Amino acid sequence: MSEQNPNPYAADGDPNGKYQWGPTPGYGYPQEAQGYGYPQQPTLPGAPMPYTGPPADMGGAPLMSIGDITVMSDSIVTPSGTMPLRGAVWTATDMSRTEEKMPTVAIVLAVVFFLFCLLGLLFLLMKEKTTTGFIQVTVTSGGRHHSTMIPATGPDTFHMVMGQINYARSLSV
Repeated sequence: MSEQNPNPYAADGDPNGKYQWGPTPGYGYPQEAQGYGYPQQPTLPGAPMPYTGPPADMGGAPLMSIGDITVMSDSIVTPSGTMPLRGAVWTATDMSRTEEKMPTVAIVLAVVFFLFCLLGLLFLLMKEKTTTGFIQVTVTSGGRHHSTMIPATGPDTFHMVMGQINYARSLSV
């Protein structure tokens, strides 16, 4: 190797610039502390050190979530901003509907089995329920207003959302 282009793999402080086999010192697992069996704290500049101070105030853990509305211990977090929890007004509007209809397979089975025996008419008693629509949840607090839509997956979705809203109302007092 020439002096203009030094060996990047040379051992630190080696005047000949020879290649060093194995990891460089300080690489890998930290060395054990003297007689205690615990690893030493890293002392390299820029190495992460564990935080030993008091815990940072992150506002607490979320208590519940309704759509994109998250209720914290003292605030309500929405995409339109953070609102105070105390004095919040919660409303819900059921904009879903449940339809009951006779499925096509029931009509086909009734016609086929009517020709063979009169029991085919019992297939006309088959019903299918489908729920479509949304439940609108609105929260107003601190001069702010936010509304979210929750899809209705069944006839009991509104009761589930109302249970969550009643819990949020109890926290808002």
